[in-house]
Amino acid sequence: MRVTTASRTSRPPGRPASATREEVVALARQAFLTGERVDVQAIAAQLKLSRASIYRWFGSRDGVLGAVLSGEFESLIERADDRRKDTGARRILTVLDRVNRWMAGNEPFRRYFENEPLAGLRILTSSDGPVQPRVLRAVEQLITRAEEQDGYIPQLERPLLAYSLVRLGEAFLYHDNVTGLRGDVDRLHQVQAALLGIDLPRK
Repeated sequence: MRVTTASRTSRPPGRPASATREEVVALARQAFLTGERVDVQAIAAQLKLSRASIYRWFGSRDGVLGAVLSGEFESLIERADDRRKDTGARRILTVLDRVNRWMAGNEPFRRYFENEPLAGLRILTSSDGPVQPRVLRAVEQLITRAEEQDGYIPQLERPLLAYSLVRLGEAFLYHDNVTGLRGDVDRLHQVQAALLGIDLPRK
């Protein structure tokens, strides 16, 4: 079979070379943080992509939102850990407390849960969803750094401790938001401290 020049040089249909997954996430993040609905069709048009191309990358609109939300959480963990002064278990607690308070008081997240409460809960808390596995990995990496850099010895196995801390955060922050209540970050701080074996002064 003779291969023609056209068949050798033609591109398969799909995204142009200038469009990337990162650009999709960046545009979705911009919409999310300004309180706009994340519109996959609009993002595709802006990047000159087909909507099918985005869905091949992310699976669905939930996947796009999940990439935004998990990326925000990972960035928050990293920034909070860079600024912390505590070590060991208190390092973990301080970082998580800063992240929890940011999440509870963040206006885009509040609007998102008001507009899409059930979808938001599904995206953020499903064990096979786009967010929780990445959040678990980020918290487990935080625990690992405390072990290796501070000599911290966790009272639970690292994966179990990370899972417990994350699920507690979900219960206090997201479920309360869905029912219209403000996340009780002070009590969450106390419960996560107890899980980490830290005695906090009574108020």
